[in-house]
Amino acid sequence: MALERLIYESRATGSTGSLGNLAVILAESQRNNAHRGLTGALAAHRDRYIQVVEGQPEALDGLLRRLENDPRHRDIRLVHREPVEERVFADWSMASARVTPELAESLDALMAEPAPSPSWIIMALHEAVAGAAH
Repeated sequence: MALERLIYESRATGSTGSLGNLAVILAESQRNNAHRGLTGALAAHRDRYIQVVEGQPEALDGLLRRLENDPRHRDIRLVHREPVEERVFADWSMASARVTPELAESLDALMAEPAPSPSWIIMALHEAVAGAAH
């Protein structure tokens, strides 16, 4: 079974500071991703979403099509996509990556780069998810 990981960034049309907005997106993502075999993590920060998603290529293609039509997202930028051997976020259909002040500063600098480091994004979101679970 082929497995890929993608990372995207999008501008939020609503406030990412709203726990209500984030709760709705996370709940919908968790439900939909569980049915489609997708896993990943979502960070909501400074009116943008940064997400790492893992799954079969066809499921990822479908997700990207849905995001293009989702009124909560605009200016979607595919940061990285690659085949992978295993999932980093296998335990989460969609985890919320808690953005601490330290992570916020790093995300700001990283996402301002023309080609942000995929490995750094994956590591940062994984640490944020693991930290929130404890």
